[in-house]
Amino acid sequence: MISITSAELHAVMAAFVWPLFRVMALIASAPILGNPSVPVRVKIGLAVLITFLVTPTIEDPLPQVDPFSGVGLMILIQQMIIGVAIGLVMRIVFVAVEMAGEIIGLQMGLAFAIFFDPQSAGQVALVGRFLGIIASLAFLAIDGHLLMIALIAQSFNTLPIGTDGIAFPTFNTLANWGSEIFKSGLQLALPVLTALLITNLALGILTRAAPQLNIFAVGFPLTLSIGFLMLAVSITFYTPILESLILEGFEFMSSLVNLAEIKVP
Repeated sequence: MISITSAELHAVMAAFVWPLFRVMALIASAPILGNPSVPVRVKIGLAVLITFLVTPTIEDPLPQVDPFSGVGLMILIQQMIIGVAIGLVMRIVFVAVEMAGEIIGLQMGLAFAIFFDPQSAGQVALVGRFLGIIASLAFLAIDGHLLMIALIAQSFNTLPIGTDGIAFPTFNTLANWGSEIFKSGLQLALPVLTALLITNLALGILTRAAPQLNIFAVGFPLTLSIGFLMLAVSITFYTPILESLILEGFEFMSSLVNLAEIKVP
């Protein structure tokens, strides 16, 4: 008869539960994988599958701690924080793209064209959602979801499971990374904003030259048409910019987990 002691059972559970919560936190916070349209069972099944594949590759020994103790609970929370931090980096990239769409839609006069987005659980502008879909397609085209899984797998060796976790200065760096929302969002929206600014200046001059002209009847369809035209012209140049922005996010994620280079299996 096979007998298993409580210490052996705790060791087996710790070897699987702690990596599982890091992977689950990543999947819950990362774009594409963490989309609310993906069923919860699929997310949990994917996390369990990745954990089964990753656990044998962990080189550093796990801490000899009871997973149900206070220290074990602290380690569990640390793994969740690490997973959320890694997923949050790429989430900021997608929010920056949607921010660009928000600015463009506001200047085009489409601020009223909003709908409920289940991914962000809030109201999203139509143009912002459109650019978000373009960013999602670019993310899948460069196998970003596979790179993210490879990074979380390699993070167990560069940032081993323990009570240390991520250093506090790293959280300051992560908070500063949030500035990419406004910087990259404005850079993506700048071509369309420039064309719309010139259009508004021309309409202002036209109003002063012909006061009898109904500027509201002419201005709205004109700015809307020029906005869509510039968006259609500049959309072809968005792909390399989005790819560069996503790769920059992966470089930041690598530095977050002390990984010098992402090695895709």
